[in-house]
Amino acid sequence: MAKLVFKSLFTHKLETRRYTGIMHSSSNVEEEELAKVLLHTGSLKFGLFTLSGGKLSQYYLDMRVIPSFPGAFQSATKLLTTNARKIDGVDKVGGIPTGGLVWASVLAYNLTKPLVYARKEIKHHGREKMVEGVLIPGERVLVIDDVVTSGKSISNAASSLRAEGGVVEDVLVLLDREEGGEENLKKEGLRLHSVAKISNIARRLFDIQAINESQYDGIVESTKRRSRSEKTAE
Repeated sequence: MAKLVFKSLFTHKLETRRYTGIMHSSSNVEEEELAKVLLHTGSLKFGLFTLSGGKLSQYYLDMRVIPSFPGAFQSATKLLTTNARKIDGVDKVGGIPTGGLVWASVLAYNLTKPLVYARKEIKHHGREKMVEGVLIPGERVLVIDDVVTSGKSISNAASSLRAEGGVVEDVLVLLDREEGGEENLKKEGLRLHSVAKISNIARRLFDIQAINESQYDGIVESTKRRSRSEKTAE
């Protein structure tokens, strides 16, 4: 019954959607499914928020609530697993506390891969490690997080894993906020893979009238500010 409600909520909205074509690519299908998840769980919130890096934002992605909705959580983890299977040479899955760890754990299980995770800070007891789990030097680790903004927390985790001998070249997230994360990670030798970009999700939600024009513009403006800051830096 819960799964039925989850589907019908979005299906009802689709009746008002403006279609731009008949053919749908796999990425479009994934974006539609992830938009469903955000809509059903209320993960996309509007207001004035301070992000973890200190930046102010007109919207917030609270991905931590998704596991409280089993149907939505299952859909989102399937999307993550599908995208992870496209990345070659993965020996282990690496999580980032706390947001990315739940996703990394389920993904490791789905892929039948060992899980390791980077700590936020060194623990001052036991072996005083920054990486938990068994990591053999030379093993390739796919780093997982829920959302990327600037990429700082991902970069820090990758540095910890590399310090333990892990080879970290690829990062997979559910959502890219398109605020410089991909470019920043590239400078660190990291390739960013995402299930969807926030601008595409926002367009889908706006098209089905799940968000209003002001909310849509607020999301788009956040990606444009990033583009303008990059040009100024040049």
